[in-house]
Amino acid sequence: MDNKFAKNEKDYIRVYQEKGYVSNFHFEKGKLVNNRTKKQYNPEDVYIVAENRYEGMSNPSDMSILYVIETNKNEKGTFLMDYGPTADFDTAEFFKKIPEKNISNKENINK
Repeated sequence: MDNKFAKNEKDYIRVYQEKGYVSNFHFEKGKLVNNRTKKQYNPEDVYIVAENRYEGMSNPSDMSILYVIETNKNEKGTFLMDYGPTADFDTAEFFKKIPEKNISNKENINK
């Protein structure tokens, strides 16, 4: 990522939105759900095309991960999740179940 961007989640989300990753998702009852369209996805329906991890500057245990995703219904967006000691177990398990063939780093802006 270019030094002109601060290294925090909001700045990264903005850059990905400019690249067309405009959908926002939340996790509900074992599914990833598009906030706007309400379409629901199982792990095999989701493609991770980039991920960025963050540690809090003042508190290193404040950790999060930004997943940049595409779906089998051509929706593109982001999902921000806590990880480490504050992670939600069910959400973390969902992302662990995404098939390895559906994970790449092709859209990572840090390349």
